[in-house]
Amino acid sequence: MVDISTTIASVKLDSCVFNASGPADVTLAELEKIARSKSSAITMKSCTLEAREGNPEPRYADLIDGSINSMGLPNLGYKAYVEFSQLLNKKYKKPVVASISGMTLEDNIRIFEAFNDSPVDFIEFNPGSPNTIGKPIVGYDMQLMDKLLKAVSKACKKPFGVKLPPYFDVVHFEEVAKVIKKYPVKFVTCINSIGNGLVIDPKTEKPLIKPKGGMGGIGGKYIKYTALANVRRFYELFNGKIDVIGVGGIYSGVDAFEFILAGASAVQIGTAYLQKGPTIFAKVQNELKNIMKKKNYKKLSDFRGKLKTLD
Repeated sequence: MVDISTTIASVKLDSCVFNASGPADVTLAELEKIARSKSSAITMKSCTLEAREGNPEPRYADLIDGSINSMGLPNLGYKAYVEFSQLLNKKYKKPVVASISGMTLEDNIRIFEAFNDSPVDFIEFNPGSPNTIGKPIVGYDMQLMDKLLKAVSKACKKPFGVKLPPYFDVVHFEEVAKVIKKYPVKFVTCINSIGNGLVIDPKTEKPLIKPKGGMGGIGGKYIKYTALANVRRFYELFNGKIDVIGVGGIYSGVDAFEFILAGASAVQIGTAYLQKGPTIFAKVQNELKNIMKKKNYKKLSDFRGKLKTLD
């Protein structure tokens, strides 16, 4: 019997595959659709203090191997997601994950404190979306990241982790890991979309999306290899003490297998969920199980992080 269960922040998940915060998880109806799927957890939309409409449309476009978006954190405000967590927890016996992306340090503290009395199982802190106009990508500012983590660590009574932007320099991996190790961070999610890409339609001679002159976050298969590298490096730097969740370009069981081999304890699906619908979770899980059967792996720990080196 193949077992693909896992734990994140000491929370048991029946499967290592669940939804990423962002795509189609704003409303209660959308969250219930995820709850009824084979996603092993229900990750809610990154929330802010007040409701946000987000950036002007068009702000999302499908591409051949992924997507570009500049959504701008459209959400219903944190109070709605505190309420949703109670409803989801009662109706569906599945871990519920909050995602927090306050616009200021004070906003983040207030939102974290609000979720302390909710039934969410753990919290993913998303401190710097690349698609919010006027808001920096916090993960590239180590001093600001340090300040934010110090503050939310004091405010948060739930297990929490950090969703990280993609890093491209060896030094940056080490600098980020050094900051994260100072605080009770239980996991990191690698990676957020690659920020500020530009897709042009040669027929119209215009970009595909409107915000920021057409620049937006790139997701899907285009970012898989960057995501794999980030997962691998943080797995090595954290030495098993902090879980790593892989996200970026996961469409198949092979993709999930590669992320776990690199060191991921779980994987999230974002763009593929938007494009393929809720059946994507069962598809990836079943394909992963078949790969494990062929390789005679019984559980994820049989191969997690055990990427082989070339002689």
